[in-house]
Amino acid sequence: MDNTDILVSGGGIAGPALAHWLRRHGFNPTVVERAPGPRPGGQAVDLRGAARTVVERMGLTERVRALCVDQRGVALVDRRGRRTARIPVELFEGEGIVSEVEILRGDLADVLREATDGVEYLWDDTVTALAEDADGVTVTFENAPARRFALVVGADGLHSAVRRLAFEAPDGPSNSNSNGNSDGSHYHPLGGYHAWFTVHDPALARDLDSWFLMYNAPGGLVAGARPGRLPGEVKASLGFRSAPLTYDRRDSAALKRLLADRFAGAGWEVDRLLAGMRTAEDFAFDSFGQIRLDHYSRGRVVLLGDAGYSPSPLTGLGTSLALVGAYLLAGELAAADGDFRTAFARYEELMRPYVARAQELPPGGLSGYAPDSALMIRLRAASMRWMSRRPLRNLLAAQFTKADAIDLPDYPLPARTAAA
Repeated sequence: MDNTDILVSGGGIAGPALAHWLRRHGFNPTVVERAPGPRPGGQAVDLRGAARTVVERMGLTERVRALCVDQRGVALVDRRGRRTARIPVELFEGEGIVSEVEILRGDLADVLREATDGVEYLWDDTVTALAEDADGVTVTFENAPARRFALVVGADGLHSAVRRLAFEAPDGPSNSNSNGNSDGSHYHPLGGYHAWFTVHDPALARDLDSWFLMYNAPGGLVAGARPGRLPGEVKASLGFRSAPLTYDRRDSAALKRLLADRFAGAGWEVDRLLAGMRTAEDFAFDSFGQIRLDHYSRGRVVLLGDAGYSPSPLTGLGTSLALVGAYLLAGELAAADGDFRTAFARYEELMRPYVARAQELPPGGLSGYAPDSALMIRLRAASMRWMSRRPLRNLLAAQFTKADAIDLPDYPLPARTAAA
């Protein structure tokens, strides 16, 4: 491939990780991101299994660990705040519900972006059209002038613009996710919604005692609070089961009202979380869903991370898929000497079994995460207590090792970048 220019759409986790590896293999990546700049903070994400190996091969383990959030494990609480069950980090050798390596999404994105020194970023922009021919792809942007690239990678998340442009027929079936923003027929909703935001509440942060606390209320309501990295910072989440809703995910004020109505009087510390939500600057809302595709590429366009195979937050494996996928895609492009058809086929061959395992929902799926009755809530707490005992412990250990269910190839790096 004489033209080494590759456009990567998405500046979160998958995009910068791919840009890092592409540059080390001698390609010339450009990253375009809808946000006006790097997004700070965010919720905690975990590094598990093969994803840790990728970070090690990037030479970033020490930097990531320095930014880790101190979390002792996950505990369920009742309406009065009494802890009814807990799983410490050590129980499954650092691979349980809360991982040994937990880092805020924004911090991880910063670390990855810092590792892409020299890569061009187009902020506050997005792809609006793709025109492919025998020699490359002409990309039209919302703001920047149109440009030519050899390949285009959609690493732009669950609501991927690249996936919509390249993989969805203009008049074909779609799944709008009831939000007015079509995510196409490849989006599969799981029957619920969730929001996450930062609350500044030193007293609540102290009460957490470095634990991720989760509270269930009848009606399929879930509230979570976990420590942030900064003093007095609480990373909050609210989730609920629901039939499809009509909403605009960009209308934060309306979505905050929706949550305030749903969770009014729910108990525990929910009122404090709702109060903090009203002024939260990093509020985000989305549905629980997965992306399932027959193929990860079409012509010169390929998908990476949530854009191509989102497993949903219920699995805790989205970050692992993004980092492993980035490593494999760049490595296969280099191994195939730019023959993108061979590289894309090999990338999919390696990733698809890993994705299939990662997309397996935990026992009970969304109903297990958000039980709808007082009885089922008690059973959830009981099952968590049983997790530390055989045989359930052995069964769950297999669930928690899915992040390591892939053998990563070793891709040689060009001599001039091998020490980069």
